Amino acid sequence: MHSVKVDLNEASTMELVNAAAMIAAELATREAPESPAACLELTETLVAASDMQESALASFIGRVDTAGEQARWGYPSAQAWLRSRLGMRDSRAKERLTLARQRHRLPEVCAQFAAGDLSYGYAVTVADSVARLDDTDCAEAEAILLGIVEQGFSAGKVAAFGRRIRDLIAERDDTEDAPDEDTKRGYDKSWLTTTRSLDGGRYVKGWLNPEDAAIWDGTLAPLAKPAGPDDRRDLPERTAAALSSVLSGGHKASKVTVICDLDTLTGGNAPARLTDGTPIPAAQARRIALAAGVSPLLLGRGNTPLYLGYRERFASAAQRQVLETLYSSCAVRGCEVPGTLCEVDHVHGWALGQSPTDIDQLALTCGWHNRFKHSRPDQVQITKDGDGRYVYRLLPPADARGSTIGTGPPGSIGRPPLDNPALDWAA
Repeated sequence: MHSVKVDLNEASTMELVNAAAMIAAELATREAPESPAACLELTETLVAASDMQESALASFIGRVDTAGEQARWGYPSAQAWLRSRLGMRDSRAKERLTLARQRHRLPEVCAQFAAGDLSYGYAVTVADSVARLDDTDCAEAEAILLGIVEQGFSAGKVAAFGRRIRDLIAERDDTEDAPDEDTKRGYDKSWLTTTRSLDGGRYVKGWLNPEDAAIWDGTLAPLAKPAGPDDRRDLPERTAAALSSVLSGGHKASKVTVICDLDTLTGGNAPARLTDGTPIPAAQARRIALAAGVSPLLLGRGNTPLYLGYRERFASAAQRQVLETLYSSCAVRGCEVPGTLCEVDHVHGWALGQSPTDIDQLALTCGWHNRFKHSRPDQVQITKDGDGRYVYRLLPPADARGSTIGTGPPGSIGRPPLDNPALDWAA
């Protein structure tokens, strides 16, 4: 049994957080009471307390995000920090980050949230509903949605009202720009109109029938996916970039790599896999090979120069193909940027003459971590796993080492040592 004494009027924020962490650690080891009625009451009380802690958490996350503190610790975005360092699911990380970024525009929501009068579910629903609205519409939407909450509607219903508010605003803002003749074209034939802007850009508007829409989705949807955790573009921006890539022919450089044994290609039953680790049946691998051809991955044999030494600065296409089979994602532990979107990194730095452009001296890292590694090498620890892949582990900034922050495993940031039988923080 541990003892915690805190003077709420005198304790610092760090002392309060440490005390809350110790209480939570102790509570997690307790068995639930035998009485179901008592468990119901305790659940409601603890959830309400957790919601108020989420209010404080949103404030902390907002300060980290605004200052960009996560970058000093080797994370390209606050979302990547929440997901990789704290082990949050991507959806929960997005929720908390959205709430943190919208707090300053939702004064009434924040006041009710901090007072325990509004649950986390309602608060994050309102924050998500107003995220794409301007400040004027945001204020009106906040009042409307809080009124709906007071009427007893569920968080799901509030989210539906929020989507309807966004739709109405979109229709309002688009009314003046939509010519009447567009509604008279029908839906049988695709059509597209473009208008050049004064600065040399071009406005695009149109309609695709179901057949053309299927072609659009099949071509652009794979190219419009986020490029990684630091990709802050919204879907319209990524779609425009994908369309530009297709029009310029850049998408033709994309490829599919199937990793399999020779026996699989000649009739064996051993499954193959894609570069992201997805297993595929042997028969399907053979069909892909027949349709797309097979590029041999030769490690220094034949006519493919995988070992280039110090003479070449950049990795060859064949080397990159091999690396993409080894690294399904960035070599930095916890980074989920796909290997196909990563850059080839000289593990020990080619510019200093320390690492040749040889396959066993290369790894794949996302662009952000590639720059971070070479600008702050003291914050990257490099090891090899059992399969011969390099693993980069991020270390805390020098000024944070030796403190309770960043010294434990993911999820242990700021947790006080639990071997101290008594912590007395009273004034």
